[in-house]
Amino acid sequence: KLCEGILNILEKDTKTSCQVACLEALRILSRDKKVLVPVTTKRNMQILMRLAKLDNVEDPLERVSEFPVIVEALKCLCNIIFNSSVAQKLSLELNLAAMLCNLLQKCKDEQCVDDIKCFDLRLLFLLSLLQTDIRSQLRQELQGVQVLTQALESSLSVRWTEEYKAAEDRDRPPLSLQETDCAIEALKALFNVTLDSWNVHSKNESHQFRYMAAILRHCLLTTGPTEDKTEELH
Repeated sequence: KLCEGILNILEKDTKTSCQVACLEALRILSRDKKVLVPVTTKRNMQILMRLAKLDNVEDPLERVSEFPVIVEALKCLCNIIFNSSVAQKLSLELNLAAMLCNLLQKCKDEQCVDDIKCFDLRLLFLLSLLQTDIRSQLRQELQGVQVLTQALESSLSVRWTEEYKAAEDRDRPPLSLQETDCAIEALKALFNVTLDSWNVHSKNESHQFRYMAAILRHCLLTTGPTEDKTEELH
């Protein structure tokens, strides 16, 4: 009942501070699988997707004041997807992976969106891990390899000297914690999406995998903010 009450409030147009507080409470509650059973419905998933800006609209992310709401809604969806098989099935029906790829594209040219990008990638990782149909959809329909590779390239701030050769700058500073976390989530999602890609048939696929290999090499030469984070990245 508490979760339902929170979601009823979130369905209405309330103040940003109220939305964030409600989402933070829901995020904590959503760690409990028993609590999730009555609230994992299509309507409730759609409420959270709306707050996370998971839609087909091409409008850029301009209202910085909304960013904390987007991040908290994505965190809630991560917990719910991880803990509920019903939510995993609903995510396919609601075309959640396509919406996440669209949000990732919006993050590409924006500043101050690392947290949004990171939890978007984490949700894509979870979906591609837990739902084989979504893994296939990402690979075949949503150009997931390209989208995730671009996200990884952006997180690592790769500069190119040749088509498949990244610039080596041994004096560059370590990645920030947010950049490292984004890169790690992109790598995890890429692993899932490319898991069954033993046979590369088309010229475009060949280009995509050579491009990704160059970025992975660059990743191995990159350091994170701490020794532990560098190890996790590698």
